[in-house]
Amino acid sequence: MEEEERMEWKEVRLGEVCSNSCSGGTPKSTVEDYYGGEIPWLNTKEIDFNRIYKTEKYITDLGLRNSSAKWIKENCVIIAMYGATAAKVAINKIPLTTNQACCNLEINSKLADYNYVYYAIKNDFTKLASLANGGAQQNLNSQLIKDYEIHLPPLDTQRKISSVLSSLDDKIETNNKLNSKLEEMAQAIFKEWFVDFGPFKNGKMVESEMGLIPEGWKVGKLGEICTFKRGKVIVAKNAIPGDIPVVAGGMEPAYYHNEANTKAPVVTISNSGANAGFMRMYHSDIWASDCSFIDKECHNIYFVYCFLSINSRLLRHAQTGAVQPHVKPSDVNNFDMILPPQNIIEEFQTIIKPIITQIGFNIKESQRLSTLRDSLLPKLMKGEIEI
Repeated sequence: MEEEERMEWKEVRLGEVCSNSCSGGTPKSTVEDYYGGEIPWLNTKEIDFNRIYKTEKYITDLGLRNSSAKWIKENCVIIAMYGATAAKVAINKIPLTTNQACCNLEINSKLADYNYVYYAIKNDFTKLASLANGGAQQNLNSQLIKDYEIHLPPLDTQRKISSVLSSLDDKIETNNKLNSKLEEMAQAIFKEWFVDFGPFKNGKMVESEMGLIPEGWKVGKLGEICTFKRGKVIVAKNAIPGDIPVVAGGMEPAYYHNEANTKAPVVTISNSGANAGFMRMYHSDIWASDCSFIDKECHNIYFVYCFLSINSRLLRHAQTGAVQPHVKPSDVNNFDMILPPQNIIEEFQTIIKPIITQIGFNIKESQRLSTLRDSLLPKLMKGEIEI
């Protein structure tokens, strides 16, 4: 970037580029009539460097009128102010309302590009988060956020920078949407074959303890076609830094190691904690720690994955333990299920494998794009790369 252009960059308070800013409000949770309506209502836990298209909760017009919640225009920059998500940022792609822990910035389009402001805050997340104060819960406030300074180039340059970064996020978003459709397709095919028995209804159906099933099929245990094993626990202090996910009790990898103890594809089920029973497929080798797993060695892995996706209630009901929930491998292997002949499973997997393989390809591409975006972000924000 030319030195003359870099000299046009300046430090600007966020409040200076806002045409409007506000926080939200929370309708009383004890009043049922305030919730379950059609007005999107955002919690800070939903803010995670993302674009918001829908919210976990919706409120009614009555709830809106009886709280300090207010409508926010689309394409505002929303910053979480309280707790674990403090300083995380999102852009709302729909008009919505928020709780009081959100600082909602409507960016003046004549002064700044809202996407650029979003990426500037994302790039400075650690710095902004360090300004949070408080005891057990770290808090920011709207005035502190509006006083926060970002590095702002001319508007045309802002748009060029945000266009580069947004194009990468657009592709990641497209991959995520496509994967959701592919997952739905795989589950729909499984349901048609093994719940509704669509392709087999012209044959003879016989009674079983689980209702009518095609002749030649049987009721058995999941462990008869694929045996879940317990992972080998490794603690953070013993992990050697690397790029192999260590899968434990959470919904995301606990940390990363330099060695794997599985071969992809891998299906994991969290063994303990708040997420006990959470199931996920990994498309690369992992270190299976505090989880149950099956991997490439299981020839029926795609069939089992679809079965568990359709029957997630079995995993929820398998939880034991009063203080801390647990789901043991033996519990999963003991699940009752309708077992078709092996040739039917193999025929099904021939259809499903390409679908799930494409999901894995999309995930890996998104990971590469995310890495590229994150490497470009600080350089673009410092004007080190010419657009």
